[in-house]
Amino acid sequence: MTATTKSKAQEDSPARALLTSRIDAGLFPFMLILPAVVVILLVIGFPLLYSLYVSFTPYELLKPNSLNFTAARALRNYQKLLNDEIFWRSLWNTIIFLAVTVNLSYALSLALSQLLARVTVGQSLLRTLLMVPMMFAPILVGFQFRWFFNANVGLVNNFLISVGLIQEQGQIAWLVDVPLGMITIIIASIWMNIPVMTIILLAGTLSLPSETFEAAEVDGASGWQKFRFITFPLLAPFSYIALTIMSLDIARAFDIVRIMTDGGPARRTEMLWTYITRLAIEDTKFGLGSAMSWITVFLSVLFTLYFFRQLVKARIVR
Repeated sequence: MTATTKSKAQEDSPARALLTSRIDAGLFPFMLILPAVVVILLVIGFPLLYSLYVSFTPYELLKPNSLNFTAARALRNYQKLLNDEIFWRSLWNTIIFLAVTVNLSYALSLALSQLLARVTVGQSLLRTLLMVPMMFAPILVGFQFRWFFNANVGLVNNFLISVGLIQEQGQIAWLVDVPLGMITIIIASIWMNIPVMTIILLAGTLSLPSETFEAAEVDGASGWQKFRFITFPLLAPFSYIALTIMSLDIARAFDIVRIMTDGGPARRTEMLWTYITRLAIEDTKFGLGSAMSWITVFLSVLFTLYFFRQLVKARIVR
């Protein structure tokens, strides 16, 4: 009886050891990422859920008792924003800012990437110089371009005066005029964000198969035809990646807008993120600010999903 029990235990021990090793092998990767998951939940997950709760309350920082949720007024903040003219203006300004900046940045980056791909001497040096704008913090870029476009001592006005395009008494108020304020912000954002998109498109261009271009040359295709029918379609996956990264990066351009125009003049360059700061921080209306933040998050998720579907179509994501 004892011998039979020992033999069964000996037979079960390898199977048990194998089962234990499989469990350990399955749990070990999760144990490795567990600290990172905990940190993400504490740093990102909890603030997000808390801000979602605050968005359904009339909470103001100077009124602690206002942080109570009631079903009757849960959507009150969102209703206020939908009836807020400044909110719609800031949303429209944000859409214009993103559309113009992203499209112009893409066009310039595509041209630069094609030029750099054809450079045979000093390409590494040119790529290094191209990365210089990325070394500046956004707040420094804001101060830099604010000085460039200053009406009195700015570099742009002084240059225009020196070449005789404007008179010294007719200096252009770049940061104060309604259409020019948005243009200056767009120029600053393009200058700062072009390097990333150019490097991505350049990497995509250099990775394209040379056999296709050799076949096109044999068939007598011109340079424009090779770009139009070969380079541009094959760059589609890289273009969508670059556009997604650029869009999400530009959508956080709070520093440049705040430093250069601060939403002025008369809220004409107010963006979603500057208006959120004005509501939550300056006016202490955390409920309204949180509601507006979640509207921004919702729009960002829709935008990201759209680009992800384009990546799937381009067969870069399976």
